[in-house]
Amino acid sequence: MRPERHEGSGEGELPVPMAWMYAEYLADELLLTGDLMEPATLEYRAGRDALALTIFLLDSAVAEALPAARVDELRLLTAYGPPWRRWVCDRLGAPAPGCTDADLALARAAWRWLEETELLAADLEAIGPLPWEEDDGADPVAEDAAQVWTPAWQLGLPLGHLAVHLY
Repeated sequence: MRPERHEGSGEGELPVPMAWMYAEYLADELLLTGDLMEPATLEYRAGRDALALTIFLLDSAVAEALPAARVDELRLLTAYGPPWRRWVCDRLGAPAPGCTDADLALARAAWRWLEETELLAADLEAIGPLPWEEDDGADPVAEDAAQVWTPAWQLGLPLGHLAVHLY
């Protein structure tokens, strides 16, 4: 006798956020393949969450490994900071059909973490002239030590973009 098949959530069943979990799995695979960052770091988590959010919101019903067209889409979406942020906010506000409440709750939690968590990073604005530019006598040691607190998504997005590019 074949077991009964249940679609959707019934009484007493816990919803399983499969779309979100699969998006996280794909993001992990991309980052691990690129071997860009130690998986135990906050920077890695920021990259994974930014990529997972992008994959999830790109198509909340991810069904198979990333085809080439999707990789190109990911490259374009993760290439620029502020447009990506607006895109995420728009997509989270109007989720795709078929997106479960459990998936959406995890996606929103990841976004909150990316927005509210600040990580200490090199201050790219403080970097002195490039080798071919004129030197104004700035202290290179002080420039190397210049750091600034930045939202986690601003570190995770370029890491994710690089991982997608290396894929």
